[in-house]
Amino acid sequence: MSKWILGSLGAAVFAIVAGFAVMSGTAGPANAQTITVYKTPWCGCCTAWVKHLQRDGLDVRVIEREDLAPVRASLGVPDQLASCHTAEIDGYAIEGHVPAADIRRLLKERPAGAGLSVPGMPMGSPGMETPNSPDAYDVILFDGEAQSVFASYVGRFPAEQAADQ
Repeated sequence: MSKWILGSLGAAVFAIVAGFAVMSGTAGPANAQTITVYKTPWCGCCTAWVKHLQRDGLDVRVIEREDLAPVRASLGVPDQLASCHTAEIDGYAIEGHVPAADIRRLLKERPAGAGLSVPGMPMGSPGMETPNSPDAYDVILFDGEAQSVFASYVGRFPAEQAADQ
């Protein structure tokens, strides 16, 4: 066989193998980022929020705990920003029903801060979807006692959640 044919054959085999490796997830960095979610065993809205993250392509590791206060304290989440679950991703704390899009924005922009929080459990936030009387809510960027609004929402989030109901 000529060098050209062998070279072309070798290039074709490499392209097929490389394509298979990428499709199977064995080559290069994964598209999914891992977020560790700490939740109580009995919370249904926490489970719904985990599904929201998974639909967005995040790799979710769930750790169930009876008491989340020590987790919040270790991640620097102020008490007034507490919610029903706490997560950690790439050095940031994520408290409550934070939309996956805001987590992605946080990781892309990398602002100074300890993390994001949606305090309480606002109706209409991810995991708390409702067709009736949704709340307006803010996603708060926090660092110690310093806080600023990272994003604001009114009503059901996101619109495509309606298809999941």
